[in-house]
Amino acid sequence: MANLKEIRGRITSISSTMQITSAMKMVAAAKLKKAQDAIVMLRPYSEKLTELIENVSANTDLEEISTYTLERETKRVLYIVVTSNRGLAGAFNSSVVKELNHQLANSSYENEILAVGKKAYDAVCKNRTVYDNQSAVFDHLSFDKVSKFTQHVMKDYREGKFDKVYVIYNKFINAATQQVITEQVLPISIPEKREDTNTDYIFEPSSKEILENLIPKSIKTQVYKAVLDSVASEHGARMTAMHKATDNAQALKNELVINYNKARQAAITGEILEIVSGAEALKGS
Repeated sequence: MANLKEIRGRITSISSTMQITSAMKMVAAAKLKKAQDAIVMLRPYSEKLTELIENVSANTDLEEISTYTLERETKRVLYIVVTSNRGLAGAFNSSVVKELNHQLANSSYENEILAVGKKAYDAVCKNRTVYDNQSAVFDHLSFDKVSKFTQHVMKDYREGKFDKVYVIYNKFINAATQQVITEQVLPISIPEKREDTNTDYIFEPSSKEILENLIPKSIKTQVYKAVLDSVASEHGARMTAMHKATDNAQALKNELVINYNKARQAAITGEILEIVSGAEALKGS
């Protein structure tokens, strides 16, 4: 009977776990809808901004556009690593950290890390000094918060503290699929002027002044888009992970119920045999 009691306890424990994982799945699904809407609405704006910069820059000497477009000898590189502050999302955080380690292992430059997310900071701070920790940005996430630390990165880039800046994050594909991306943020790449590009524009103010305003906004938007992509990916990954956890718990519970019934049937059969044996012994006496 002690075995039956142990199995009953495990069944109760797994049922409680199923309730938790099922609730977490529902919460993640609700948050995913809002995060997905945010990134879907931002992407066309980001793409149009990039298109505007390309069109305006087609009429301007690339060397005169902005300090953010100039290629220089690479000595120091900054990686902006975007994860989440919480776990229980499958391989969501570990895949980003794995990509960062891959980049660092294949880099011959001096590297710095800007952690956006507690999981990134915890993974990096053990082995190296962190340039900055922006885990608090997810508390009431907004463009202004992301813009603030991006502005600081841009300032250090202008002053020559970094020669390249990359962002590593999970790009949101759908609720079940996220793709780890490494994008170059600085210097920004502008396609070379094409012969078929229509440059018959009258600029007011000058194209250079327009680009001086558009390019910083584009850089901030790119980083903000990466953060929004990561948020949507996190909720999708957590929803999928909790769905699988609930299914696995249900399968384990079903197996335990079968084992419990077998053990209970064996115990009852044993008791019946004892009763029958006792009755036969009394008859014999």
